[in-house]
Amino acid sequence: MPRRAAARRPTPPPGGPPAPGRGPATRDHHPAQRTRTTAPARVTAAVEIPRDVNDAEIDVGGRAVKLTNLRKVFWPDEGITKGDLLRYYAVIAPVLLPHVRDRAMVMKRYPNGATGDFFFMKRAPKPRPAWIETCSIEHSSGNVIDFPMINDLAALLWVINLGCIDLNEWYARCDDVDRPDYLHFDLDPGEEVGFPQVVETAHVVNETLRGLGMPTYAKTTGSRGIHVYVPIVRGPTQKDVWMMAKTISLDIAKRHPRLTTAVYRKEIRPRDRVHVDFNQNAWGRTLASVYSVRPRPRAPVSTPVTWEELAGPMAIDDFRIDNVPARVKRFGDLWAPVTAESQRGRFDLTPFVPATRPRSPRPR
Repeated sequence: MPRRAAARRPTPPPGGPPAPGRGPATRDHHPAQRTRTTAPARVTAAVEIPRDVNDAEIDVGGRAVKLTNLRKVFWPDEGITKGDLLRYYAVIAPVLLPHVRDRAMVMKRYPNGATGDFFFMKRAPKPRPAWIETCSIEHSSGNVIDFPMINDLAALLWVINLGCIDLNEWYARCDDVDRPDYLHFDLDPGEEVGFPQVVETAHVVNETLRGLGMPTYAKTTGSRGIHVYVPIVRGPTQKDVWMMAKTISLDIAKRHPRLTTAVYRKEIRPRDRVHVDFNQNAWGRTLASVYSVRPRPRAPVSTPVTWEELAGPMAIDDFRIDNVPARVKRFGDLWAPVTAESQRGRFDLTPFVPATRPRSPRPR
């Protein structure tokens, strides 16, 4: 049987990092190729999700998007339906799409709603609309996976209609999946930790990063924790970023042992500490995106918050599917700098990248 050819990689845009050498995938080099279709759909008017039918086909910028089971209840206690979920994403799309565009997407599908079972799906399912773009990534095993990408509202609604509640995009764009656009910390509370302790930890992380000259942006996870992101100048590899995050996390845990931990194995992790998780920076990992709805009671949303807001009283479910659109209308996208194309406001990790470093954990 002939060996599968490695996916060829497009040349990065002018001003981007040098294109890595082509060739078969290794642990540190993963060729990727974007399947281009027509230009993203241009939506000039609000898209209405029907309320009076269970199934519908709607026009989204000239593309026919089939929607199914619109009346299916996804949050039984709140009476929130799949149609309500689609309506939220249709409204929030203008601020959400810049954060997920041109990135491979791991689908987490809840066919029976937020209280039902879920399963992960990496490959874009077939049959699918011809206008769904994919990012084909070759893994070190030689396996090539065609991940879907969400580049416009039509693709977003198509993915949500598959039963995806939250979105889990890659940290690096498809033209170079080994070089991410940000460094981040997932503040994951132990079983005996309340949200105020998570907030306290977030401020410790912020002070540490600010002390290094890094810009920081926080968001609620929509679950129990907080994500802290640092937009970086694209160039260091995912392994470099993982190592930097590890160094910072271990330092924080050492300086604040009663508040935090950097122990990765959950079975030996202290239950009364906040885990400053650096391992989510490893290649192939994902976190719930900003503005993602989460499959938890009251349908909370992973929402950008200011450090001033985090200094006051706050709860995770203060930010929900029913009130986040109004918040965004009032404040705009507080996370716009995280994925802005401009290099201004991004931190250059290059001086911190060591000449030699340990191997990053294998992606799961």
